[in-house]
Amino acid sequence: MSEEIKKFKITIDGQTTEVLPGTSILEAARQIGGKSVPPAMCYYKPLETSGGRCRTCLVEVSKGSDADSRPMPKLVASCRTGVMDGMEVKNLTSEKAQEGRKAVTEFLLINHPLDCPVCDQAGECHLQDLGYEHGVEGTRTEFERRTFEPEDIGPNIKLHMNRCILCARCVLAANQLTEEREHGILFRGEHAEISTYLNKALDNDFIGNVIDVCPVGALTDRTSRFASRVWFTKPVNATCKCEKCSGKAVLWMKGDEIIRVTARKDQYDEIVDWICNECRWERKDIKLWDIEGPRHIDRHSVISLNHYEKPKNMVSLLDNPDAKELSPADEIESEEKTDNNFKLM
Repeated sequence: MSEEIKKFKITIDGQTTEVLPGTSILEAARQIGGKSVPPAMCYYKPLETSGGRCRTCLVEVSKGSDADSRPMPKLVASCRTGVMDGMEVKNLTSEKAQEGRKAVTEFLLINHPLDCPVCDQAGECHLQDLGYEHGVEGTRTEFERRTFEPEDIGPNIKLHMNRCILCARCVLAANQLTEEREHGILFRGEHAEISTYLNKALDNDFIGNVIDVCPVGALTDRTSRFASRVWFTKPVNATCKCEKCSGKAVLWMKGDEIIRVTARKDQYDEIVDWICNECRWERKDIKLWDIEGPRHIDRHSVISLNHYEKPKNMVSLLDNPDAKELSPADEIESEEKTDNNFKLM
């Protein structure tokens, strides 16, 4: 009989769980779930060697292990730090971790253009969510933002390098899904950029997945560009008969029209099944799909409820004494009016 592998015990924000040796703090937090899970802009579980680039998942380790109870002197990236037996970690309960995340968010926004109103990623952008939670009202920098010349990488994928945060997800996805990667990170420092160098089009059966793994609006679907805001579309699960991939996808619809097709993702916005380019771009006819039903969006974003939702445990103070705070009944009435407006489109 094989010996049973001893699991490591870890406590995150007062919640304890047991994980296998080699598990990262971030994955242990996801096993616990809830608000104790740190955000991640570069880590992507399906992609090998991802993580350690954005630093948004910083946490405080208040106890290293049972063998060595000393705390770690600095904040650590939870996606690249392994769990030790008896380790204690603070995320939400650590003022140092929250200040660190706020600083990282400010750093990421130094060169990021404030074009959310015209960006196709708005509503499902991780940086938008991060800025909404930890961003500052104004920038402290006085120099001009870094900009890049537009580059054409094909008829289906739009590259907007000014929005890129160099998470390298798209490069890792191309490495893992394609035999010959055509793009990468060129140059160094503030001059680093995602490029094909020779303006070569990205052409591979699964290269469209780089759009889905991008956490910001640097890589978007050119075929659905400016077609509709994401919160005005209705996502549905659908399947089709495909010889290249599983055929399981999400159709983003407006009426009977398919605006775009994406891969299915889990609650952490990570792809469950990769889809091919044929399913993504060549099957925009509803007759080619078998509709399974509405897609529930797990992420706390504007696309889940068509508006920003106030946390249930949040108490707000109204500046206007005559103003009325929205009740759950008002929210239901608002949703019904929104659905009726969709039916009229």
